Amino acid sequence: MSFRIIGTGSFLPARAVNNDEMSRFFDTSDEWITQRVGIKERRFCATETTADLAYGASAAAFEMAGIAADELDMIICATVSADNLAPSLACSLQQMLGADCPAMDINAACSGFIYALDVAAGFFCRGAKKILVVGAERLSQIIDWTDRGTAVIFADGAGAMVLESGDAYLASKLYARGGDTVLNIPAYSGESIFYKNEAKKPFVRMNGQETFKFAVKAMCTDLVDVTEAAGLALDDLNWIIPHQANIRIIDTAVRKLGIPPERCLSNISKVGNTSAASVPILTDELFRSGNLRDGDIIAMCSFGAGLTSAACVIRI
Repeated sequence: MSFRIIGTGSFLPARAVNNDEMSRFFDTSDEWITQRVGIKERRFCATETTADLAYGASAAAFEMAGIAADELDMIICATVSADNLAPSLACSLQQMLGADCPAMDINAACSGFIYALDVAAGFFCRGAKKILVVGAERLSQIIDWTDRGTAVIFADGAGAMVLESGDAYLASKLYARGGDTVLNIPAYSGESIFYKNEAKKPFVRMNGQETFKFAVKAMCTDLVDVTEAAGLALDDLNWIIPHQANIRIIDTAVRKLGIPPERCLSNISKVGNTSAASVPILTDELFRSGNLRDGDIIAMCSFGAGLTSAACVIRI
């Protein structure tokens, strides 16, 4: 027993910031950002919390699915930027939705949403009927606003899926290689009078070149492996939904795999890198585009700090 997707939703903050506005704060330009990562615009929270974003995406997914919060058996949220260490984002969302079910967060960085889908699959095997899975990020709270290299890339947003027991989750792959030299977000060091290690600011630190190499390799390897595990070939995939980290990563992987570019979706130009939220936001766009047909096969893939990567194949 696995699941099928019965509803999707996404929610972005109201505040849109284009590259020209970013260039007022950093030594950068629209041309530099566009060529380097493919972003033209992104959204930043002005008053919204991470929980607000998660709630907006969940409400949209409920509407599509035609269900109410009291029908949920579980809420799973993927995030690295929750409003609190405790309660979890999932528990805050549960209260806002008025649900009555277990709720928990998962942190696998940008791979978190697909990790969360795989966790949900396990609970469907135990008898769950409906599960809400959300990826929500307010990355603007953990950006170093003096670092051009990361400030122009990361953004805020949320995406959600309502899942129902079924047989459409065909295969998955999760990967992790522990280490903090490529991508790192230190926790707040606290003010213990006994702690002697150097305090680090809790902001995103990224080695862009190493991240690029890992991401391209992970995307290529994981898509091939997960497609074969599903008993399919890459040509059988109708749509590929990759993590929106950098358009050059996506384009390079697509060329290496020989996939027609029109089958590999992207929205990074208008949304930016929303970490665990990027895959469900893009999936919601596909569901609402009118281009999806019953029986279509979609593959999702992601990569991020950990280092982690993940991929799955789902039949619509």
